[in-house]
Amino acid sequence: MSYTLPRDVDDRPIAIDGAGTLGRKIAAVYAAGGTDVRIFDVSQAQRDAARDYVYEHREQIGKTLRLDRSRVGEVALFDDLAEAVQGAWMVVEAIPEQLDLKRDVFAQLDQLADADAILASNSSSFPTSLLIGGVKHPERVLNTHYQQPPELNAVELMSCGSTDESLIDALVEKIPQYGLVPFRVRRESDGFIFNRIWAAIKRECLMVVDEGVAAPEDVDGMWAIFTAPGIPPFRLMDRVGLDVVLNIEEHYASVRAGLPEGPRKLLHSLVDDGNLGVKSGRGFYEYPG
Repeated sequence: MSYTLPRDVDDRPIAIDGAGTLGRKIAAVYAAGGTDVRIFDVSQAQRDAARDYVYEHREQIGKTLRLDRSRVGEVALFDDLAEAVQGAWMVVEAIPEQLDLKRDVFAQLDQLADADAILASNSSSFPTSLLIGGVKHPERVLNTHYQQPPELNAVELMSCGSTDESLIDALVEKIPQYGLVPFRVRRESDGFIFNRIWAAIKRECLMVVDEGVAAPEDVDGMWAIFTAPGIPPFRLMDRVGLDVVLNIEEHYASVRAGLPEGPRKLLHSLVDDGNLGVKSGRGFYEYPG
């Protein structure tokens, strides 16, 4: 049977396990969107700080994300995990990046949370396939990788390998209610989508400076100019021409040992079919007329 959100989803809270920097940001977004939030943490100081953060920022977050502010959610603090997750339609794990700790927590959440609750990890490094060893119902477990809301409001959704795909479909439809933008990670990937892309950019920036090609302020200056128009990478490649992009990649591969062949194969599959981008009417996107 495929998953559907509970009929009373808008009347039920969300539970956050972990009141650190990102846990409180996630809590604030959902509270700004009108959902009550329950925050669990072993530290009273962290719990109190998270509550204060939510109440201080939820109004501004509502404005930033252009949310319906006719209702805001309240915050309740818990030092007992079982009480915190009771009745929640989703539980978000936001604890420190320690694999054994996360495994133990998910085994607990699987037992403690309501049967229809979604169990989500915000881990930025561990895919949930590594966290479900003690979980009896992995079909409701997935990664929901939040960036830094509200300004960076992307959320990457990745299956644990056994996640009910209709559960991911339901979240894709639901979380925009909170001003969040979901992106489906189509197969398990260390680093998800954007962190992998950023890792390559960051690494190349460091190499350019280390090799004496440019100073950090020059890299930043060119970055500011280059990104100002807001043209995303695949649109830009289509503008340049995928045949040109392929030639550039072939040159890099000839002077840099060890570059992966996959990107060039992907480009070849398009170029060999005559899909060169804007100039041919089709590349990664279609350009009618």
